[in-house]
Amino acid sequence: MSRTLITIGLIIVAAGILWPWLTRLGLGRLPGDIMIRRGNFTFYAPIATGLLVSIVLSVILWLINRW
Repeated sequence: MSRTLITIGLIIVAAGILWPWLTRLGLGRLPGDIMIRRGNFTFYAPIATGLLVSIVLSVILWLINRW
């Protein structure tokens, strides 16, 4: 159990470090992401990005579980 938590933590840290390069790929600016700017107020809801990340993580965890 602790190995799994450490692995997940390392993956999250790696994603945080790689985030500037991931945004260049368009992650965070997909067609389903909602951004509303009005004056000094900005609302951002990354719906499509969240779905994509969820699907990718689900497939990865499913593959790990099968292995």
